Amino acid sequence: MKSVRSILACGLIAACAQGATGASGAAPAKVSGATALALAGVIAPLSPDLTGPEKKAVAMLFAANADIPYKKPIVVTADKIVCRTGNVDITVRNCEVSFGKKTKTVNGSTANEIFATEALAGIPPDGAAGSNFESLSKLSCTIDPNAIRRKDGSGADCTFQPGN
Repeated sequence: MKSVRSILACGLIAACAQGATGASGAAPAKVSGATALALAGVIAPLSPDLTGPEKKAVAMLFAANADIPYKKPIVVTADKIVCRTGNVDITVRNCEVSFGKKTKTVNGSTANEIFATEALAGIPPDGAAGSNFESLSKLSCTIDPNAIRRKDGSGADCTFQPGN
């Protein structure tokens, strides 16, 4: 019985240490598949770094169309994403998405999509008086249309740093 307690205690300590590492933002996070495609799909339209054909390709993939003419991998990046919703003023929904020195602010349904997709990707919310925040930095998503076309769950991978 003592060895079972020791094993459980070690497991709990390891889980807490892992959770603390994730919460502090020390370890980069990674998501793949549908969640990665969703994350790239909500950020790509805002990116000043993507070409028109790249944005269109990501939009088509995100809209359940895997048979697209675009063949090359697409990299969707953002330096920082900070989203806020209100829990007192429930009309508040905004996100600031930074691409280098350029920052785009979105509100309403677009901000809600980004906030919800960050939650889907495992970004923990942080509360403040009257607000909920989610943030990440160093987002890099690689979308491979050729792999997605195979419909085997591959072709979309993202890495990011949770928090600021």
